[in-house]
Amino acid sequence: MRLLPPTLLPCLALLATLTAQAAPAPVFDTAPLQTQEKAIGAVLEKMPKSPNLLSRRGDTRVFLGDFKGAIADYEGMIALDASLDAPHWRLGIAYYFAGEFSKAALQFAKYHAYDARDRENGVWKFFSQVRGEGLEAARKGLLVYTQFDREPFPSVYKMLAGEQTPAGVLEELERKGLQKETQVVFFAKYYAGLYESVTGHKEAGLKWVQEAVAIFPPEAADRGGPGYMWHAARLHAQQLATELGR
Repeated sequence: MRLLPPTLLPCLALLATLTAQAAPAPVFDTAPLQTQEKAIGAVLEKMPKSPNLLSRRGDTRVFLGDFKGAIADYEGMIALDASLDAPHWRLGIAYYFAGEFSKAALQFAKYHAYDARDRENGVWKFFSQVRGEGLEAARKGLLVYTQFDREPFPSVYKMLAGEQTPAGVLEELERKGLQKETQVVFFAKYYAGLYESVTGHKEAGLKWVQEAVAIFPPEAADRGGPGYMWHAARLHAQQLATELGR
């Protein structure tokens, strides 16, 4: 057996670290969110035309897994103020989790017209189209970006196009010296996991997504962490585990 070249050893060491068995996902207590939803609802009874309150309750409902309720709140915001439609990427995510993939893809397309720099929006449009139309259609429909936004999304986008493997996304973090940037690693693992799961590798997908969730404890996710997207990753981990009978 030939010895590995020295330059390859650091990459393999990184890969072993980044792909190690994920720790069990932290238990997430939804009781505070349930209390918050009820409190916002009580105020909404007195102020039913408040887009801000509908927005807050919609977010809370997403985090609780009540996607239809979140859609009702988010669409209610837009009914009150049509200018909120195009920038409403959260509605696209609620549609996605609710299984309304065509509506999700359309919402992310609207957001692209509003902000043509945010590749993460294109990532969600891709996943929506994969689920609704298949991988080939999703790749043909990849949104075009000409400006750099933030890491690790250029590499993630190459993965979606079939030009990069999920493991390659993490290897690229090492080459760029980003392996200690927790939010960058979170997004790399989360979207690598989603890619694996929608392309027929749910076991690998669950592992990556669980690792992403485990990077931040629940109490830190909203304080300097990825916030809304941490909850999305947590919900995806739960869905995948259920699908796999875990």
